[in-house]
Order: sequence, then C-alpha cells, then structure tokens
Amino acid sequence: MKKGFTLVELLIVIAILAVLATATVVVLNPAELLAQARDSQRISDLEGLRTALGVYVSQATPITLCTGAGAGQGCAATGRCSQPTNPTAVAVFTGVCPAFGVEANVRKIDATGWVDVNLGGLAGGSPIPNLPIDPVNDTNYLYGYKADNTAKTYVLRTHLESIKHRPLMTQDGDNRNTCDTYLETTCWYSVGTDPGLDL
Repeated sequence: MKKGFTLVELLIVIAILAVLATATVVVLNPAELLAQARDSQRISDLEGLRTALGVYVSQATPITLCTGAGAGQGCAATGRCSQPTNPTAVAVFTGVCPAFGVEANVRKIDATGWVDVNLGGLAGGSPIPNLPIDPVNDTNYLYGYKADNTAKTYVLRTHLESIKHRPLMTQDGDNRNTCDTYLETTCWYSVGTDPGLDL
C-alpha cells in the first residue's frame, strides 16, 4: 500500500506557505529595497563625480567648470542634467533641463556630456571613464549640474526615492530642502563646493 498526503494536509501546507510569502513581502518590501539600491547608486555616483571634479580643480589651469554662459550651458540659470534631449524635464535649478546634445554624448567626459568639464584633459587621464547617469533617468529622477566660473564652485543634484534615504534631501545644506512629495523643484539632494548654488 502506497502512502501519500491527504487533501487536507496539502491545503494546510499551501495555506502556511501563502501566509509566509505574504509576511515576507510585507516585512521586506521589495519595492523599497530596490529604491534603496538605486539611491545608493545615486549617492555613490555623485560622490565619485565630486571627487573627479575635485581632482580637476586641483590640476587644471585655468579652471573652467562650464563651457560657457549661453543658453543650455552649465553656467546658465538652468544648469545641465543627465537628460540632454528632454527639454521638458523637471526643473533642475531655475528652469527646465536644456536640450544640450544627443544621447550619444550624455556620458562623455570631454565637456560635451551633461557635466561640461573636460575631465579627459587631466594629467594622467580622467579619474572616471565616463559620466554617470541616474539609474532611472526620467523626468523625476535625473542628475543635475551647475557651476559658477567666477567663484569656481559647482553643485551636483538628484532626487532620492527611498523612504530610508529621502531625509538626506533635507539635511544636505542645500537651500532646496522643502520636501512634501520629494519630487518638487524645492527638494534636491545636493553635493559640491556650493550645495546652495543658485544663479
């Protein structure tokens, strides 16, 4: 005679597995974990870029933190961002993200990318192989750059999306830390030599 599980026993095991799966999803919250991972990348990207710009400032003569002051340049009121072909993207500083180039150029380190600084011209080469872009890189989540050539200062900005990292946007010393939805133009995570830079 072969022994097996009864229907009741199988239903009990399935019910237990369903409860455990539901509890795991509620406790771990995969969406939040993915948002935290993206935020960690954003923070790391901006820190790496800040380090590269620090090397540039210490080596370059003369220091040129943006290629010009015309419309769509890093010194203009709008700054630059990692979405070069989307002029209707959310305001990074005081305007819209300018359409400064094509997608093929966005990551270049020769002053044609979204950070218009020639990092490739440094002695010993660039500290980074290419410019980072936001892991989502849409109208809500993108990287922004702005510089003041006269003061030789700059700022890098992004939005953070996870519940864990959002408070950093109100504690970074920036003057844009009024956050209700954490996506408004008054709420950014900023790093640089002048986190409050607004031209």
